[in-house]
Amino acid sequence: MSRRKPPVPVRDEPRCTVTVCRGCCCGTPKILGVDSTAQLATFKAELAAVARVRAVNCLDTCEQANVIVVQPSSAGRAAGGRPVWLGLVNDPDATADIVRWVRSGGPGLADPPATLDLYEFAPSRRVRRGAER
Repeated sequence: MSRRKPPVPVRDEPRCTVTVCRGCCCGTPKILGVDSTAQLATFKAELAAVARVRAVNCLDTCEQANVIVVQPSSAGRAAGGRPVWLGLVNDPDATADIVRWVRSGGPGLADPPATLDLYEFAPSRRVRRGAER
């Protein structure tokens, strides 16, 4: 009997990661008039084939709730793409714009819709280091 471990299966090409903050403020009734459950469901349903979607606890940028971080795929990172932090993503049109952009390749591979410039912000280095692991 062999004591070798079976080979590790080769994974698909790493895809974009869409991190959806759901914690202290994001995704809670504190953000009035937003169906945060539907927003997360939209990301998961619309991006399942092209991106990893994950909900995480508080990203410590509560003043920007609801916060979405779009991290590039390995190809996007090689092309110069960096994680993009989007805040105040509180309407379905912004969610749809993010979906379209990620489907097109996301950071480094596709230009985001111009309207997403209104949502982009730069968190502190401390916050970025903790969230982009």
